[in-house]
Amino acid sequence: MSLIKLIVNNVTQEVDVDPDTPLLWVLRDTLGYTGTKFSCGIGECGACTVLVDDEATRACMTPVANIASKQVTTIEGLSADGSHPLQKAWISEGVAQCGYCQPGQIMTAAALLARNPHPTESEAYAVMSRVLCRCGSYQRIFKAIHRAIIEGGA
Repeated sequence: MSLIKLIVNNVTQEVDVDPDTPLLWVLRDTLGYTGTKFSCGIGECGACTVLVDDEATRACMTPVANIASKQVTTIEGLSADGSHPLQKAWISEGVAQCGYCQPGQIMTAAALLARNPHPTESEAYAVMSRVLCRCGSYQRIFKAIHRAIIEGGA
């Protein structure tokens, strides 16, 4: 066990965990941020995506020691009241069907729009297709991203 300093959703915290513990389990089990989902456990599906220094990162595959003192943003930290342009667009477009992948989808979209505020359709597809939606709501996801760009200046 080691004391590791984390900055999660703009709050500095220290956790006493094995440095090899995946960030996902520290977020969920140690810190109580349960919006980040576990699904495949091998970094393939993207349900566990969070932002680490504004980059989309698979929390299930990232040892917590690798992100010490970096800024981690979970779905809870995107906006506490759901007012982020992507969250509002997701609701307006009725994106979620089962909803399980949606935190990973939204965090991936947030990273995309932070890097490129006006991605082409092919750029958005290339990034967003890395997050598996078992319900197949991709068309609504792309509509929501477009809406967030137009209406919210995401």
